[in-house]
Amino acid sequence: MPFYHKLGQIPSKRHITFYKKDGKSLYREELFGTRGFSGIYSNKYHIYMPSGAKSVREVTGPHSEKWPESPLQWYLFHTDRKQMPGDYVRSRMLYLFNAHCAISTSTPDQKCDIFYKNAYAHELIFVHRGKGSLYSEFGKLTFSHGDYLIMPKGVMYRMDFDEYENNKLFILESDTPFDIPNHFRNEYGQLLEDAPYCERDFRPPEFVEPIDQLGEYNVWIKAGERMFEHVWDHHPFDVVGWDGFEYPFAFDIKEYAPKVGKIHLPPPVHLVFTTIHFVVCNFVPRLFDFHPQAIPAPYFHSNVDSDEVIYYVEGRFMSRKGIEEGSITLHPTGIPHGPQPGKTEESIGAKKTDEYAVMVDTFSPLSLTKNVQETMDDRYSQSWLDASK
Repeated sequence: MPFYHKLGQIPSKRHITFYKKDGKSLYREELFGTRGFSGIYSNKYHIYMPSGAKSVREVTGPHSEKWPESPLQWYLFHTDRKQMPGDYVRSRMLYLFNAHCAISTSTPDQKCDIFYKNAYAHELIFVHRGKGSLYSEFGKLTFSHGDYLIMPKGVMYRMDFDEYENNKLFILESDTPFDIPNHFRNEYGQLLEDAPYCERDFRPPEFVEPIDQLGEYNVWIKAGERMFEHVWDHHPFDVVGWDGFEYPFAFDIKEYAPKVGKIHLPPPVHLVFTTIHFVVCNFVPRLFDFHPQAIPAPYFHSNVDSDEVIYYVEGRFMSRKGIEEGSITLHPTGIPHGPQPGKTEESIGAKKTDEYAVMVDTFSPLSLTKNVQETMDDRYSQSWLDASK
């Protein structure tokens, strides 16, 4: 949700002299821009030069084996049943991917000893469990259960958790930015009165004093499927001030104000973020439809041009059986899906739901990794045939 923001010290104009307290040496201006020089951008002012490294080497990042022979079918898999130890970078486990996005989970149980940036992809980090602070060159974002953290491509950051047990992150990588749907905004970009959130709900970073410190600092940079370590000679968070439209921000899923209809409304009404190649919706506690003959459970549908992924966060999920917190369903393009036996009838007369879930609809088919195969419910694809399954 780009809107103008500024923190710290900045000069009165761009691209002019900005001296340190000694009156002789300059702060180093960095344009953090998109689409060359034509997109949204921010200007950052560093104590040290932001480019250059003492050394560069390729390192082994988290790796998940692909499952190329996975059949075209419906999937339910339980991500809490397989966890990788490590920090928020090294514990990542990839489940689903295509040319434009990747879907992973992370279960950080160790403090991170590196700085990290994704050079090729924007990241959406949904905090399922845990709380702490995310630090970047732009400042500090305090996070807790239910927060979306939007990290633009190229932002260096570090996540510190208050405790290193029972943490869980759901992570989306995208080659195009996460944005607010255009139909939620007016011609000036301001959120409309009937949008499910407003600018007050989006939290930009808080100012943190710059760190003026020399030494050796390891920065891991993700470049697609490869990872590189750059060793810096100064602390990366040396920014004295910045302003602009491109920066990390947070949004709490509990601040989403759902819309309710007389009859069942389709999933686009639950949109929270869009990209060029997929959309993100969230399901939150809401009242059900109020037509006297309404069926609150979703009707059967075939998404002939998208794969549907739902990450189940918490609550009672009225259209599915066998769901746990941290479960994921994948309903691929071209084959119909809907409520399981008995769930349509069971929903009639229900007044509300208390579920939280994050849905991703991709416009290109997803490939699977062996992590899906190792955590999947083998009976799920037959669950519409037998009400006992």
